[in-house]
Amino acid sequence: MTNADVNQQPHAWLARQSRWSPLEIAFWLATLLPFYFFPTYLTLASQIAITALFAISVDLILGYAGIVTLGHAMFFGLGAYAAGLLSVYGWGEPISGLLFAAAIAGLAGWLASFVIVRVQHLALIMITLGLGFLTYELANAMTWLTGGTDGLRGIRTWSIFNYFRFDLWGYTAYSYSLAALFLGFLLSRRIVNSSFGLALRGVRENVRRMPAIGSDYRRHLQKIYVISAAIAGTAGGLLAQTTNVVALDALSFQRSADVVVMLILGGTGRLYGAIVGAVIFLVARDQLAGINPQYWYFWIGLLLMFVVLVMPKGILGGLASLAARWRGRG
Repeated sequence: MTNADVNQQPHAWLARQSRWSPLEIAFWLATLLPFYFFPTYLTLASQIAITALFAISVDLILGYAGIVTLGHAMFFGLGAYAAGLLSVYGWGEPISGLLFAAAIAGLAGWLASFVIVRVQHLALIMITLGLGFLTYELANAMTWLTGGTDGLRGIRTWSIFNYFRFDLWGYTAYSYSLAALFLGFLLSRRIVNSSFGLALRGVRENVRRMPAIGSDYRRHLQKIYVISAAIAGTAGGLLAQTTNVVALDALSFQRSADVVVMLILGGTGRLYGAIVGAVIFLVARDQLAGINPQYWYFWIGLLLMFVVLVMPKGILGGLASLAARWRGRG
């Protein structure tokens, strides 16, 4: 094997990773099924799409860069309030509102990244948690702007392209949220299947060795943190535009913790694990809350314990291991 062949190997591997498999195509075609088979659940489906996009943003930093966070709802909530306030003050055009939400959240992510890249492990968890609590309390105190505990009211989202109105049945909301999820997934997929994505994996595996190969790991972490914050802000903007309400729970610790649970269920570092985890968590919550509104978290806890004990790498990780064993036997 020549040196040229060796140099081409990473590029060939990335090219193989970038190819779409038939299973992936089938997965995205399956996201259209709610339009035909579950039309009464389109509102829930739109919430799943929004939450899945938020989970993807967290997976980029947690699953690929190794940045453990318990306060990422800060960016989700900032995006929600940004899009909501833009509408309250007279501009309800949805697409530009999403871009505004992404820009505000990305700016906040850039400011926070200077602190995030300088700490690790327990200190990192505490910093992200503290930033989340700080943002929540600021929003709660600034009632003149956010509405406080009453929530932000008066949001009016205009029709998409002056044609597609947001209806009570959720057809437009789900279509809009699904399109945003798909575009966010395409961007994330392109990132993780690039040389930049490989550098992030290197940081995750051993951050101390990265400077030895000439990698500015802090710059890499800052970039992915800003991108992740912008995607989270986009998800928050979607929530504001599809529900016309923004409440303090958009910034809550509970939202940050729930999305980490989703990633554990689906599997970190896979992107699709974020989507699968969001589907399982929200469908289970919807069904279990209907049976017993007070104790549905008990069953979620049991499910989480089962997955962690039986499939430590999440559901997709467990399925991948089973598939590898099956191919080995064949």
